[in-house]
Amino acid sequence: MLHRSVCLAVACLLFVACQVRGQAPKPPAAITPAEADADFRLQGEYVGEIDDDGQKVKYGVQVIARGEGKFHAAAHRGGLPGDGWDGSERVECDGISRNGTVKFEHENIVATITDGAMTVSSDGRELGVFRRTERKSPTLGLKPPAGATVLFDGTTAGNFLNGKLDDNNLLIQGVTSKLTFQDATVHLEFLLSYMPAASGQARANSGCYLQGRYEVQILDSFGLEGKNNECGGIYEIRDPNVNMCFPPLSWQTYDIDFTAAKFDADGKKTADARMTVRHNGVVVHNNVPVPRSTRASPLQEGPEPGPLYLQDHGNPIRFRNIWVVPK
Repeated sequence: MLHRSVCLAVACLLFVACQVRGQAPKPPAAITPAEADADFRLQGEYVGEIDDDGQKVKYGVQVIARGEGKFHAAAHRGGLPGDGWDGSERVECDGISRNGTVKFEHENIVATITDGAMTVSSDGRELGVFRRTERKSPTLGLKPPAGATVLFDGTTAGNFLNGKLDDNNLLIQGVTSKLTFQDATVHLEFLLSYMPAASGQARANSGCYLQGRYEVQILDSFGLEGKNNECGGIYEIRDPNVNMCFPPLSWQTYDIDFTAAKFDADGKKTADARMTVRHNGVVVHNNVPVPRSTRASPLQEGPEPGPLYLQDHGNPIRFRNIWVVPK
């Protein structure tokens, strides 16, 4: 173990190196709200109505923290994705925080966030007030049915190779189930770390691999469009029908009905794997074919059963309430 003074010296050198390159060192990922910065309490989902020429119109706004007081917002006419938005009108803009208040401007619309509320106005006239809301998946805490094999209930990581628990008895990413399966229903709950200064594939990245072969992406893609390499996507294969990613540090669910690929006696594939994926209770893939294994998968396609693999992509992710029902 390095002496404490040596560790401090190394940290100072890294800080100086970042300053020389004109960059401040990125803050570490937060895995609990207590570790998060002040921007964490401003980001999230806001819902309300605005007065549109005398007609009340519902909107859902997703506010993304980008680090150092910078924010991005996506407003959805009709409500939030999965809760009113019909997939059509979506307006995006950037904002900045000063003295605990975030301000967004788009054309003649101004929106300000303070004390858990977003006030929307136009040309000085208030159009409406949106309230911050915290959605919960309807399958959060779902109990395993008869015939299920419980892989993780918070008591032991012994059902996984390389299984490790954190101080809160949550499962840490980078594990492979000892159980292998063919057709199955899988339930798992996951928590994305808060990494406001990161973006893209560097922002709370992990993956849920069915049979160790087919990846349903895990990523902090809250407020984004919803692509195959974002949360809920079948990696490199198919975009989710809707981006149901909740804000980081929210508990989220995957409920997956998986049908394994079929092979004949000579080992030739006769049918693709298929899956139905519910992300936070909403169907984002409905019995879609998965024509090949993911490039980074531990196992390539084959007739043998495979495990549940929860990828370690270098970012802290936590899991709980994991069970499998073989069909």
